[in-house]
Amino acid sequence: MNALQQLDLNGCSNLKKLPASIGQLNALQQLDLNGCSKLKELPSSIGQLNALQKLDLFWCSKLKELPSSIGQLNALQELYLYGCSNLKELPSSIGQLNALQKLRLNGCFNLKELPVSIGQLNALQELDLHGCSKLKELPSSIGQLNALQKFDLFNCSELKELPSSIGKLDALQKLSLDMCSELKELPASISHLNALQELVLIWCFNLKKLPSSIGQLNALQYLDLTTCFNLKELPSSIGELNALQKLLLSGCSKLEELPSSIGQLNALQELHLSGCSKLEKLPSSIGQLSALQKLYLDGCSNLKKLPSSIDHLNALQRLDLIVGSNLKKLPSSIGQLNALQTLCLSDCSKLKELPSFINQLNALQVLYLYDCSKLEELPSSIGQLNALQELYLYNCSNLKELPSSIGQLNAFQKLFLFRCSNLKELPSSIGQLNALQEFYLSECCNLNKLPSTIGQLNALQELSLHGWSKLEELPSSIGQLNALQKLDLIGSSNLKELSSSIGQLNALQKFSLYDCSKLEELPSSIGQLNAFQKLDLNGCSNLKELPSCIGQLNALQELFLYGRSNLKELPSSIGQLNALKFFYLYGFSNLK
Repeated sequence: MNALQQLDLNGCSNLKKLPASIGQLNALQQLDLNGCSKLKELPSSIGQLNALQKLDLFWCSKLKELPSSIGQLNALQELYLYGCSNLKELPSSIGQLNALQKLRLNGCFNLKELPVSIGQLNALQELDLHGCSKLKELPSSIGQLNALQKFDLFNCSELKELPSSIGKLDALQKLSLDMCSELKELPASISHLNALQELVLIWCFNLKKLPSSIGQLNALQYLDLTTCFNLKELPSSIGELNALQKLLLSGCSKLEELPSSIGQLNALQELHLSGCSKLEKLPSSIGQLSALQKLYLDGCSNLKKLPSSIDHLNALQRLDLIVGSNLKKLPSSIGQLNALQTLCLSDCSKLKELPSFINQLNALQVLYLYDCSKLEELPSSIGQLNALQELYLYNCSNLKELPSSIGQLNAFQKLFLFRCSNLKELPSSIGQLNALQEFYLSECCNLNKLPSTIGQLNALQELSLHGWSKLEELPSSIGQLNALQKLDLIGSSNLKELSSSIGQLNALQKFSLYDCSKLEELPSSIGQLNAFQKLDLNGCSNLKELPSCIGQLNALQELFLYGRSNLKELPSSIGQLNALKFFYLYGFSNLK
């Protein structure tokens, strides 16, 4: 087998050892031992594999050590030791692997230290120590890895500090320190990483500050400090990060203010401040962020107002104001955000109305209103939002009506109304929404009917009336919904009958009548639904019979009849359902 180039033993879970003769495979380039979970050691002869480029030892969980001869693998480029959970150390000879480009030790959670010789790996580009949770320190020789581009220390939870020599990693582009929970500070030398583009510090919850020298990271594009909840401030030098595009500070619950220098971040596109609960104000300089596209302020419960300078954010496309009870009104300057596409307002319990200037948001495509419990109405000017495609109204419990102007929204595609419990009727103008594709009305418990104009919604594909306990009937015009594919009437407990026009829904594929407990029969026209694939009648406890025409549903694949019912027999035509794959019939004690 002198010509063998690749040997794949992946998943040979009973393999306990390799023969010494493996070292005679002079042409072998790849050796895959992935999942050889009973393999305890490698023969020293493995060092004779002069052509070997890739050695994969993923999930060799019984492997306790590597032979020192491994340093003789002069052609080795990739060494994967992922999940070698019993591996406690690496041989010092590993530093002799002059061609090694990738070393992955993720999941080696018994590895306590790295040999000093690791600094001799001059070709190493990727070093992955993800999950090496017993690793307490790194050798200073790590700074000699001149070719290193990616360094992953995710969940090295006992690592308390980084050596100052880390600043010598001239080629380093990405440094991941996620969940290094014992890490209290970064060395000042980190500022020397001139090639660093990404610095990730998620869940470094003992990190109290950043070095003032961090502003010298001229190539840094991505800085993630999410849930560093002991971080109290940012150094003013952060404004010197000229290449920074994304700054993530979500969950930094002790952060009290942002430095005014933040306005100097000319390349910044995203600023995440979600859950910065002690942040009381934003610096006026934030208006200088000319490239900013996304601003997240969800969970900033102490934020009382927005600076008027926010109107200068000409590139802003998304603004999330999920700011708790302190925000009473929106600044009029929001109306000048000409590029704004998504506006999310949540938990604004003191917000009683939306300002009329909202009609100035000519680019607005998506509007979210979550838990705005005092909001009573939407301004009629909302009909002027010509680009609006989606409107979400969740738990707006005081909302009494929708403005008739909503029918003017020609680009409107999705309308979601969830637990708007004071909403008693829908405007007839809703039928003018020619582009509407999805219409969800869930647990709007005071709504008892749909306007007859709903039949004019020619583009409607999904209609959900979940939890309409007062709904007694559907308008006959519903049969005009030629594009309707999904109709959901779950929990319509007062619905007694369906309009015969339901049979005109030629595109209907899925129909749910789950828990329509007063429904006694289905119209015979249901047999005309040629595209029908799924019918859910679970919980229809008053249903007495199925129409014989049900056998005409040639495309029906799923039929659910779970739950107690008055149904005594099934029509013989049910045997004609040739496409039926799933038929659930459970709890019918009266069925003969």
